[in-house]
Amino acid sequence: MPKVLLVEDDEMLHGMYTQKFKNQGYEVVSAYNGADGIKLAETEHPDVILLDVIMPKMDGFVALKKIRKGDTTAKIPVILLTNLGQEEDVRKGRELGANDYFIKANHTPQEVVDKVKALLNT
Repeated sequence: MPKVLLVEDDEMLHGMYTQKFKNQGYEVVSAYNGADGIKLAETEHPDVILLDVIMPKMDGFVALKKIRKGDTTAKIPVILLTNLGQEEDVRKGRELGANDYFIKANHTPQEVVDKVKALLNT
């Protein structure tokens, strides 16, 4: 069963994405801020990380930078999920090593699941 690490501080979105992935046969591990997300990435070894950008304690860009530098986490695919749609934010995410970038308002949870399936070939 593929494992998704969902790092999202919005309770409603967190629940929605969690349910969608579980319904599609994924195991979901959850964090509500970047610092906890990094810890879980190191201990849970997820197949993919869905990472919000604007969060308390540590934003997604800082978390992504740390994930890419970690011995056990550097190669895990990361998809940024955010409402920041500016070109510079997208570019920054890509430069930091994000595999993809989804603007939450423009994509349904099913589209995010479909992207993860394609990324993992599941």
